[in-house]
Amino acid sequence: MRIRELLSCGRPSFSFEFFPPKHDAGWQQLRQSLAALRDLRPTFVSVTYGAAGGTRRQTTNLVARLRDEYGFLPLAHLTCTNATRAELQAVLQHLQDHGVENLLALRGDPPAGQTGFSRHPDGLAHASDLVALARREFSFCIVGACYPEGHVECPSRDLDLEFLKRKVDTGCDVLITQLFFDNQRYFDFVARARAAGIGVPIIPGIMPITNVAQIERFTSICGATIPEPLLSELRRLQDDPHAVLSMGVAHATAQCVELLQRGAPGIHFYTLNKSPATRTILTAIRAVYPPANQPAGS
Repeated sequence: MRIRELLSCGRPSFSFEFFPPKHDAGWQQLRQSLAALRDLRPTFVSVTYGAAGGTRRQTTNLVARLRDEYGFLPLAHLTCTNATRAELQAVLQHLQDHGVENLLALRGDPPAGQTGFSRHPDGLAHASDLVALARREFSFCIVGACYPEGHVECPSRDLDLEFLKRKVDTGCDVLITQLFFDNQRYFDFVARARAAGIGVPIIPGIMPITNVAQIERFTSICGATIPEPLLSELRRLQDDPHAVLSMGVAHATAQCVELLQRGAPGIHFYTLNKSPATRTILTAIRAVYPPANQPAGS
């Protein structure tokens, strides 16, 4: 099933992002999270894609496991990092041959130890190039990333929106945003995107705050901001993990409720391969937005 078709049914989508762990302990945690989240019946789940060859193979293997063992609809990430055009074509062909219908096309982050993205001499430079390749030679529903506060490497939000328009015009069917903590950032961004002629669904990406140092590190890397009142309160509570978790869950739940009430097509949760916060939030939301084949109030 294609994600764009699922979004056209009139019900909000709920989706999770996972990543292939590097160690046995990480795989055990992921398996526990998958088991804990399965009964929430997400619309789809996405799997990140690393720059290293081993991680790439783990990504394609995990995509198959999520579908075959857990019954999830997978959205496979693919990046241009350290890859030739031929290698990207081979991965795309492998995914299509194994029945994967949904692709998240990304430029990708610089590999560890590098300060900036460098195109492989025989590779692609931009996410829009990967979108064009996937649209021209394959039959995926193509999802792209977008940035309500602007891409961290882009000098202006207007230029970032021009690049996004190019990506959509090239063939993106759906967009998922980078994480944010102020909903007005999302609503303003959607309004600007619509004014620029971008008409595809824009799913907000939400990361529940569970650790103060961790979320400050993430936001410094991706360019997202935490509203000052929220950040001040988190720092006040940072030595009390349970209080931070409770506040993070409460804030994310309030975000999701407002986003859905004001027309967002769904919520994409950045889970970090952990289940408790996401499960708590989505369980509360499911009381109002049950799965498609479950009647409200049942």
